[in-house]
Amino acid sequence: MAPIQVLHGQPTPEELATVLAVVQSRAAAAQAAAEAAGRAGGPASPWRDHARKMRSMPTPGPAAWRTSGWAR
Repeated sequence: MAPIQVLHGQPTPEELATVLAVVQSRAAAAQAAAEAAGRAGGPASPWRDHARKMRSMPTPGPAAWRTSGWAR
C-alpha cells in the first residue's frame, strides 16, 4: 500500500488510526472480492457482467418509459 500523508490539519492519533483502519479494510475487501471472482471464473466487476445485458425490452404501453428502469 502506498504511504498516506496528512496534507491539512493535525488529526489526533485516534482519528488517524480510524482513517487508516477504514482504508486498509476497504483495500482488503476489494482484494478478497477480486480473488473470489477470479476463483469462481466470474467477472470482477458488475460493469463487466454480461448477464446485465440480457434484460428483456420494455413492452409498449402507457407506463413503459417509467417502468423500463425498474429492477426485473
